[in-house]
Amino acid sequence: MRDWDELVRRQLLDLGLETDERNEVISEIAAHLEENYEELRRQGMTEEEAARHTLSQVEDWQKLSRLIQVARKKENGMTNRVRQFWLPSLLTFFLSMGLLMLIQLFGPKPWSVVIKNGWSLIANAAMIYLPWLFSLPLIGAMGAYLSNRAGGSKRAMFSSTVFPVVPYLALFLLALPVTAVVDARLGPHIMLLALFVNILAWVVAPAAALLTGGVLVQHLLSRRLEPGRIAGS
Repeated sequence: MRDWDELVRRQLLDLGLETDERNEVISEIAAHLEENYEELRRQGMTEEEAARHTLSQVEDWQKLSRLIQVARKKENGMTNRVRQFWLPSLLTFFLSMGLLMLIQLFGPKPWSVVIKNGWSLIANAAMIYLPWLFSLPLIGAMGAYLSNRAGGSKRAMFSSTVFPVVPYLALFLLALPVTAVVDARLGPHIMLLALFVNILAWVVAPAAALLTGGVLVQHLLSRRLEPGRIAGS
């Protein structure tokens, strides 16, 4: 009875993976080879013939080792991006949008930023929900913490923290110029002013609030690591 696991392990000595991941790969390949070997034996081949045909499936073990390493690195890279960036980003986005919807439904009323020419109202430029802004540092802190916990870099932490403002930035950069072309009653200077006010209200201010929480978490986590570094040095 052949030990396929040991055979594969000897052939893949140079497989540069972590121990658990390496054992998993070896077990999968060994199980596949053993299954093929048993099938050939059931078809009437001798042990030597079945073993020879089974091993012939792998023409170059070194090439197989390189292919496995490349595939695993890509797979691990995708998994890390999901855990370190996309999941924290989507969490901060849905939490911030959900809280904003609740405030819009149940109050309090927003603070309006208007554009005037003398005493006459030209445009209601922006609506600012102060309770929403005050809650964003906590949401940003949650996103930064989750990204850090998954092993994310500072760039991943802060990118996931400010992710909720990205749709607003895209909206204002695309929608307001289109509105300026369609609505001829508003002059270009009014639209530029409205664009500036909305970017401040819905991009700059929320991003600053989110980053406040993210920076605080990053600072606290770095201070927690310092005693461990000092002790280990």
